Amino acid sequence: MKKESKIAKLLLESLPYLRKFYGQTIVIKYGGHAMKDEELKQAFAKCVILLKYIGVNPVIVHGGGPQIGQMLEALNINCQFREGLRVTDAATMDVVEMVLAGKVNKQIVNLLNQNGGKAVGLSGKDGQTIRAHRLEMAIQPDDPSIAPEIIDLGQVGEVTEIDPALIRTLEAKGFIPVIAPVGVDDEGNTYNINADSVAAAVAGALEARRLILLTDVEGVLDSNGGLISSMTARTAAQAIEDGTAKGGMIPKLKCCLEALDAGVEKAQIIDGRLENSILLEMFTVQGVGTQIVKD
Repeated sequence: MKKESKIAKLLLESLPYLRKFYGQTIVIKYGGHAMKDEELKQAFAKCVILLKYIGVNPVIVHGGGPQIGQMLEALNINCQFREGLRVTDAATMDVVEMVLAGKVNKQIVNLLNQNGGKAVGLSGKDGQTIRAHRLEMAIQPDDPSIAPEIIDLGQVGEVTEIDPALIRTLEAKGFIPVIAPVGVDDEGNTYNINADSVAAAVAGALEARRLILLTDVEGVLDSNGGLISSMTARTAAQAIEDGTAKGGMIPKLKCCLEALDAGVEKAQIIDGRLENSILLEMFTVQGVGTQIVKD
């Protein structure tokens, strides 16, 4: 088949998906290697802007853990991790907010704008978009007769409510919202929140058609290391329970399940190291990652 014919076939293949997603909101969690490699950053920006031009409403939620770590090191602020979460005291929270809502957020906004988009950055404090409270974590020892260990993570939070009004206003005006995962409680305290969790909560509040999590792996892998292209909510929960899902994939799957419970049609975990992976997952039959759908 000639190259031109292959391109035409690919475009025709995408037509049903273009129709399906027109006017719909998708939430993309942007992080990992896709935020570090310059070529991947440019490709990500072009993918997002293309989605906007064809009538899709992308909403970006971003991470920034490595950038936070670099700034803390530069400022000689020691930081501990417990159960994979950064213990966040007041001094650390100041740095987290400065890096996430300031530096990283505005870099992404500038990247999108420089590539022809209209992006606006915000944190959960803007319009009280992300309401949160302190995350309470307890670790149960192997001996059930021993009381659980209560871990104080400081100003690490979890989402209690998303107010989508500001995001919807920006969408209606043709802007691409870029959200830093910083939340606030009723007393005005600031919290550092896991970006995957924020993305899932935002997707639910917006009744998004899709939640897409960019990762540094192909997707969910089976016990032999092969890619699982599709899972139901039930099989995803089983993968967590039986140990098929390991390490950082466990909280990602839990976020996907939360999004599905909140009304999102489908969640997708895809490899952000693959250029144009968002478009390949959304607009081709085979996709490139793992999709999680309702039972």
